[in-house]
Amino acid sequence: MSIQTVLAPQTWPFPASDLPQSACLVGGCVRDALLNRHTAYLDLDFVLPEAAVETARRVSESCNAGFVLLDAERDIARVVFPDATADFALQVGDSLEEDLQRRDYTINAIAYHPFSDMVIDPLKGRQDLDAGVLRMIAAKNLEEDPLRLLRAYRQAAQLGFTIEPQTQANIRQLTPQLKGIAAERIKVELSYLLSDSKATPWVYQLWQDGLLSTSFPHASSTSLAFLPAIDQAASLLQKEVPDLATAFHQELNERAQGKEAAQRTLLSTTKWVSLLSDSPTQAEITLKQMKFSRGEIHVITRVLNGWPRLKQLLQQEHCRRADQFYLFQDADTTFPAVVMVTLAVELMQQSAPGAEMLSYLQALKPWIAEYLNPLSALAHPQPLLSGSALMKSLHLSPGPEVGRLLSQLTLAQAEGSITTSEEALTLAQTLVSSTPSTAESG
Repeated sequence: MSIQTVLAPQTWPFPASDLPQSACLVGGCVRDALLNRHTAYLDLDFVLPEAAVETARRVSESCNAGFVLLDAERDIARVVFPDATADFALQVGDSLEEDLQRRDYTINAIAYHPFSDMVIDPLKGRQDLDAGVLRMIAAKNLEEDPLRLLRAYRQAAQLGFTIEPQTQANIRQLTPQLKGIAAERIKVELSYLLSDSKATPWVYQLWQDGLLSTSFPHASSTSLAFLPAIDQAASLLQKEVPDLATAFHQELNERAQGKEAAQRTLLSTTKWVSLLSDSPTQAEITLKQMKFSRGEIHVITRVLNGWPRLKQLLQQEHCRRADQFYLFQDADTTFPAVVMVTLAVELMQQSAPGAEMLSYLQALKPWIAEYLNPLSALAHPQPLLSGSALMKSLHLSPGPEVGRLLSQLTLAQAEGSITTSEEALTLAQTLVSSTPSTAESG
C-alpha cells in the first residue's frame, strides 16, 4: 500500500477543502505510512506557513469536532474526532525545509504534500527508514527538548530499529538535560516501553545509558532483571492458569486517545517495580515525585508489600488461615500481580527453569484457586452481619469500634469458627462484653 493510499485526503476525517493548498503532512504519520504501519486511531500532523490555529478552528467548526489550543504562542492547535486526531502547527522558519531541519530524527523529518502527491525528504530520512536506523538531525535539536532523548529508545522499540552509534553517544552526553523535564512527560515515554514486552531490552539500554538515573535512582541491573522475568511469569500463568491471567491485560482506567495514549494494565503497571526500590515506602516517595496517580501507587505498593509475604508463607509447612486472610485482604485486586511477581522472583533465582518452576507453580495453585473462588471466605469474605445490624442488635454508637468488631468477625468467618449470622452475633456479644466501655445503651 502506497503513502498516497494511506494518507490521501479521502482517508481524513474532514474534507481537504478545509485546508490551504500549502498544508503538508509531517512527522510520525508520514513515517508510519512509508513503513506501512497502520493503527485503528489516525494521527495526522499538519504544518502550515500561516494561520495554523485559525485553520484548526475552521476544521473543528465545519465538522463539529473538538478543538484544543495547545500553544497559542507557537500557533499550535488540535482537532479531536471520534477515531482520529489532527494537529495543526505553524511552520518553524522561513520554509518547510527549515522546519524539517529543526526536528529530532531524520525518519521524523519527512513531509508529504497531499495536493501534489509529493514526498519531501531533504534529510534522506527514507534511507534511514529502509535501513532501520534512528539518526539525529543535530545534537542541538535534542538539547532544545531533552524528552527527545527518551523518544529515541521508545521509537526504536516500537519500530524495531537500531540507534545510530553517534546519535546514541550524543544522547549519553545530553542525559543531564533530562533534569529539567516535567515528570509527567518522562512517565508517558516510559509507559510506552513498559506496555510492550518487546521493548524490555530498550528499558535496560536506557538504564545503561544513564537516562533513568535522575527519575528512578533505585533502578539497577538486579531490579531490571524483573522485566523479562515478569514477562515470562505472565506467559507461564497465561498457559497454566488462564482464568487468573485475564486480569493482567485488563485496563485499569479508560484509555486515553490520540498521541498521549499508553496502555495502563495490571501487567504494565506492575512492571514499574523494576525501576523502584524494593522498599514500599521508598518506592512510594519516588512514585509521588514522578506524579503517578493514586490508583497506580496503590497497585504498585500493594504488589511490593504482597509478594515477599506470599513467598514467605509458601515456605511455611503449616500456614495459618489468619495469615492467608490478611494477605488476600491487603493484596485485594492486585493479588494476580502478587502471584506474577512471586513467580518472577523464583524464575530469576533458577538458572534453568523447568520442572522445578512447575512444581513452584503447583504450590501457588491452592492460593490461586482460593482467589478465583468468588465464595471464598478467605479471599472474598461476605459479611455475616452489616454494621447497622450490629449497632442495632448490640445498641452500639457509630465509631471505629464497630469497624474493629466487623474485622474480627470477618477473620473468625475466614478461620471457619463462625458460619451464620447468629453465630456472628453471639461472638460479637462476647467481644463487646469483654470490653464494656465500647458499648453504649440506646
